[in-house]
Amino acid sequence: MVCSRLSFFPAASSTTAVPYLDKVDFMKLQNGSDIRGVAVPGVEGEPVTLTEPVTEAIAAAFSAWLSEKKKVDASKPLKVSVGHDSRISAQVLQDAVTRGVASAGLDVVQYGLASTPAMFNSTLTEDEAFLCPVDGAIMITASHLPFNRNGFKFFTNAGGLGKADIKNILERAVDIYNSFTDEGLMKSKGKASESLKRVDYMTVYTSDLVKAVRKAAGNIEKPLEGFHIVVDAGNGAGGFFAEKVLQPLGAITSGSQFLEPDGMFPNHIPNPEDKAAMKAIAQAVLENKADLGIIFDTDVDRSAAVDSTAREFNRNRLIALMSAIVLEEHPGTTIVTDSVTSDGLTTFIENKLGGKHHRFKRGYKNVIDEAVRLNSVGEESHLAIETSGHGALKENHWLDDGAYLMVKVLNKLASARASGIAGGSKVLTDLVEGLQEPRVAVELRLKIDQNHPDLKGGSFREYGEAVLKLLENHVESDPKLQKAPVNYEGVRVSGFGGWFLLRLSLHDPVLPLNIEASSHEDAVKLGLAVASAVKKFPALDTSALDKFLQTS
Repeated sequence: MVCSRLSFFPAASSTTAVPYLDKVDFMKLQNGSDIRGVAVPGVEGEPVTLTEPVTEAIAAAFSAWLSEKKKVDASKPLKVSVGHDSRISAQVLQDAVTRGVASAGLDVVQYGLASTPAMFNSTLTEDEAFLCPVDGAIMITASHLPFNRNGFKFFTNAGGLGKADIKNILERAVDIYNSFTDEGLMKSKGKASESLKRVDYMTVYTSDLVKAVRKAAGNIEKPLEGFHIVVDAGNGAGGFFAEKVLQPLGAITSGSQFLEPDGMFPNHIPNPEDKAAMKAIAQAVLENKADLGIIFDTDVDRSAAVDSTAREFNRNRLIALMSAIVLEEHPGTTIVTDSVTSDGLTTFIENKLGGKHHRFKRGYKNVIDEAVRLNSVGEESHLAIETSGHGALKENHWLDDGAYLMVKVLNKLASARASGIAGGSKVLTDLVEGLQEPRVAVELRLKIDQNHPDLKGGSFREYGEAVLKLLENHVESDPKLQKAPVNYEGVRVSGFGGWFLLRLSLHDPVLPLNIEASSHEDAVKLGLAVASAVKKFPALDTSALDKFLQTS
């Protein structure tokens, strides 16, 4: 199902610039280190921004950027792999990406349905039969966003591109788009058909995951034999995990659900942070009396798990589990997380596991880059993980790979069984014993009205920073509150047996407020401290906080 209105290419040819192409603000397509836009019409108030010509220009711009980085040898064209998740606009955009890459003189290798981590791996794999390694990779995905959205992630063998690289590519894309001619667009179609090859790379990627589990279990062929593990792919790209990874390892996968790709996501949002998604996998585990449940997001760069009692391993609990596994292998190492992790997690990592917790900023790329930086200055770190489920390990090239994260969990199950330890997923549950978890944990979003006169013509970012500064001053004058001595984002404060963090969103005019406490009463006290400080900012919509306070 692909809307025909996505196609913009005419039959006529001309050497003049194409007059009918819509004007596009390419820079608005940047979403941190990704590109995101609307690819399918039909949702009111959301016009299509990721058209075929826009996509072709972006792909050509990435190819030009890549050629400069790789200092291309004209006698041997660079290769770019292209894959996509299950979105309904995927095929149309894959074809447009192919034309853009080919028009820049590079060879294209299409993988079809793939995962984001697999795309990065294709730049590392050395296997000529699968045309690997490629020089660059493009994943077409918008993670867990609604069906009408799509976007791009870019990789080289050095990892995912950063914000500055994406900005550079979009600036190039503007010039390419504005210089499109009918004749040039028609030529790119011909070049695409000449330089295009198709490969089933997911076979290579899944085989590597299987080998990793077998190796951890002492090279046993079916180390998960007898384990009942259900998978929920949320109709994204992760359905392969049941048939191509778990079954060859001997696991029973009956009861797995939503494995078929469906870009309308009819069952639940493919998002390990979504309550409905976690309820669905927990229910599947209980109904099938399974040992373990595994759930992925749309493009499989995030994951979570559920034990045999339906206890969830996501957010702080997933970080605790992965920290326990990694610290067994690398005692004393530093665990880098995002800013909204709990105080109880810090106590668990440092006091129980003997590691060091380095709480950094939100944004998976920020967390990963910080772990890389720590290693470069002599502080050993082997795990960078966000509460969203993005987790990256040093041993896996610092790639946030939801499938590899679950392989580490499976390794623990397999090695425990090989050592004669029974009990199914209890070995995992035991690893997080002692983690202190708050009774109340909420995230409230305080939106900034960008059209409010109180902004006085300034940006929402300037306004948000002013809110944070006033809150910081307010906290310093209150003896019941204590500002975190080390903090990299927003204002984090302890008090009343809990904590709160108010920060400015990375991309949106929003100040997310996280509150954790041992009781609702204490959480309200923390909320009141924030409310009394921010009430002086009329452009800040505090209705979510007000509603929370009124439930006391």
